[in-house]
Amino acid sequence: MLRIGIIGTGGIADAHIRGYLAFPEDCEIVALADVIPAKAAQKAEAFALDAVQAFDDPLTMIAAGGLDIVSIATPPSTHAPLAIAALDAGIHVLVEKPMAPSLEECDAMLAAQERSGRMLSVVAQNRFRDDLATLKDIVDSGLLGSISHVRVDSAWWRGLPYYDLWWRGTWEKEGGGCTLNHAIHHIDLLLWLLGSPSEITAMLANAQHDNAEVEDLSVAILRYERGLAQLTSSVVHHGEEQAIVIQGANARVSQPFSVSAERSAPSGFPAEGGDPELVERITALVEDRVPLAHLGHEGQIGDLLAAVRDGREPSSTGQDGRNAVEVVTAIYKAGFEREFVALPIPASDPYYRAGQLVANAPHFFEKTATVMEAAS
Repeated sequence: MLRIGIIGTGGIADAHIRGYLAFPEDCEIVALADVIPAKAAQKAEAFALDAVQAFDDPLTMIAAGGLDIVSIATPPSTHAPLAIAALDAGIHVLVEKPMAPSLEECDAMLAAQERSGRMLSVVAQNRFRDDLATLKDIVDSGLLGSISHVRVDSAWWRGLPYYDLWWRGTWEKEGGGCTLNHAIHHIDLLLWLLGSPSEITAMLANAQHDNAEVEDLSVAILRYERGLAQLTSSVVHHGEEQAIVIQGANARVSQPFSVSAERSAPSGFPAEGGDPELVERITALVEDRVPLAHLGHEGQIGDLLAAVRDGREPSSTGQDGRNAVEVVTAIYKAGFEREFVALPIPASDPYYRAGQLVANAPHFFEKTATVMEAAS
């Protein structure tokens, strides 16, 4: 029975708690911690976790021992020190996205994982969705052919009060805006589907949130071999219509699910009727998939528990988390400096280092309000 501790008891902690509770034969939540006094105890009470020990200091919880896995569900600026402390204490770590605000901090976390021999997994719960796992299977099948273009719409909407929470809306505490903290999900999916790009350029804006330093909109172009991907990161899109559209040499597939395939007429124009046989093959692949047993955070937590039990890597590793932060770093550098950024980003690059992004980031506006708890 694996013993679980959770650091940070805000809204996202609920997904972690429910995820662990879905596997009562494999694990038990024994500790919660939050820096706001009594908040951990209140969360334990809300979930009727009567045997859980509550801490007002996460490091005290780690030092107390008796934990096998720690979930870190705190603001991004705290991820690295907390993860390193847990790993050095011999505890496996599941850390919320984004892994950390800088590549330097990500590498420090990976170094702690290496010397500890423990596991480090970064939350990428959208990999554990049937529709997106289906998209991955289609890409991996090769039926699409070489990839020409990918359009990723990480489209969200947030009102002005969203940035009143004490750690949101500042480069120092949140690490960035929608590119880092919302589109990180879609960036992970893009990397999961296609691997890392070779070059990135981008533009950033704050279109609607004059109470936040950070961007609320960015558009990036990523180069992939002969093809391109475009990524829109936003918290200003009404309707929150998110999509991934993949155009291959042979066919197009998208999420929400849709598939089409053209054939060339002798003139080079699309032949009437397209390629129904290829559409049928792709559709059959989708229909033959076995649905995932557990979804979202629950699916990822189940995978981590199995990885610990079986002595294998989790499906979303620390390196995967770092790769997503590298893309975000390149988008920010490209937007700040108005240039093309080659990947990988070397350790000699100033933007690799912790604090460099904060030092160079534009303040679109200044934060005008601070509350300790988000309104319901």
